[in-house]
Amino acid sequence: MTRGERNIRWCQNHLHLPEGRFVGQPLKMAEFMKEDFRAIYDNPDGTRRAIISRGRKNAKTTECACILLLHLCGPEAKLNSQTFSCAQSLDQAAVLFKLAAKIVRLSPKLQSVIQIRDTAKELLCPQLGTSYKALSAETSTAYGLSPALTIFDELGQVRGPRSGLLEAMETATAAQEDPLLIVISTQAPSDQDLLSQLIDDALAGRDSSTVLRFDTAPEDVDPFSEEAIRLANPGYDAFMNQREVLAQAERARHMPAAEAAYRNLVLNQRVDASNPFLSLGVWAACGEPPENIEGLDVYAGLDLSEVADLTALVLVRRNVATGEWSAKPTFWLPSEGLAEKSAHDRQLYDVWASRGLLETSPGKTVSYQYVAQYLWRETFAKHRVVKLAFDRYNFRHLKPWLLEAGFSESVIAEKFEEFGQGMKSMSPALHQLEELVLSGKLRHGNNALLNMCAANAVVVLDDAGNRKLSKKRSSGRIDGMVALAMAIGAASSPAAVKFDPFALIG
Repeated sequence: MTRGERNIRWCQNHLHLPEGRFVGQPLKMAEFMKEDFRAIYDNPDGTRRAIISRGRKNAKTTECACILLLHLCGPEAKLNSQTFSCAQSLDQAAVLFKLAAKIVRLSPKLQSVIQIRDTAKELLCPQLGTSYKALSAETSTAYGLSPALTIFDELGQVRGPRSGLLEAMETATAAQEDPLLIVISTQAPSDQDLLSQLIDDALAGRDSSTVLRFDTAPEDVDPFSEEAIRLANPGYDAFMNQREVLAQAERARHMPAAEAAYRNLVLNQRVDASNPFLSLGVWAACGEPPENIEGLDVYAGLDLSEVADLTALVLVRRNVATGEWSAKPTFWLPSEGLAEKSAHDRQLYDVWASRGLLETSPGKTVSYQYVAQYLWRETFAKHRVVKLAFDRYNFRHLKPWLLEAGFSESVIAEKFEEFGQGMKSMSPALHQLEELVLSGKLRHGNNALLNMCAANAVVVLDDAGNRKLSKKRSSGRIDGMVALAMAIGAASSPAAVKFDPFALIG
């Protein structure tokens, strides 16, 4: 009997179903759950990380409750070891605890060895000195802990490539001989998100100690068919409510607003349930390096942030011969507190700064004096700037520094152009930008920060179908896309079209 088979037998001999139609009956694992156990525990290279990603209602949490109890009081228990489950919110963190506690209460034998502390979300096995506790990103850090087993629930809810809680839990395992991390989740919306990167890395097979149990419906399968549902839901024919799942498919077929959530939660596809501005696949197809635009006519967009947030400048120029547009972005953040900002936004700002992709202004704020000097020294001195579009909100703070840097009142009046952030100005600019991306006429060079902004960009619509980018509804920073849209908007304005041979239209 292998280790995996031993653990399957222990679970089926000692655990009962905690809820549902067959609550209280002895646990009988579906075959796909047994395969998960064999993949995790019988890996010849040992398993340090296991990722289980499939559609909702496939008993992922029940399976992890079994694994939790295996390590708390079963054959996987280690003397005086610590076990944790993690989630973004306290409510989500409590889901696994409540399920495991229900299983314990259904078994007199388990009740005799496990103490349940509901308020603290803890399970204790005093005879072995083992413990389990539920943690959340809202209330806890993992520093000072030494987990032998960590279960991260719904990691797909983490936006961006970082989770402070997950990093802390993984780095806390140094004292353990063979720690195990298990991630259970439906897919994240974006390629830029942490779970997506972990899944893609596992698919590439770079680490033999990572086990991936991944069920999803391919894009080329009819998303509303039972074939697609079965591919993402191995429990469909075992215990799922097929009538309800098929009803969800029909609702999504006839209600476009419900389709994204259906694709993500039922088909386990990488789909944003919000209203993203661009398909990331289409955006990625425009990743050719931009041409050298120094010394040439350019249009610019400047998104001035609050003093401690991301500030973005994007220059654009059209190649008349090819019709392609090159985009040259620059981003700023304060140098002080950059690591904390990286952790807060769950982004790689510190890494990007070390690679020269992010400018850092001295101090704790993005000094408008620093930005003005950069515009004078690096932008206007090295390019023939036709127009620089800006959001009027913070420009009153920038203008005095422009004058000090060397700009004259006449140059500011001629070159700097207010660009409204409402539907009237933004909708035409977004239309032009969208056309460039869809036709493959933009070259953005896969700039990491601009890619981040593109992945986060969400639009809102009015009753007439006009659009604007929404920072409030976006999951992260979108300043680079705002600056790019303003630059394209300046280049496609009626005045630019009439007088400038490099304009977008004409």
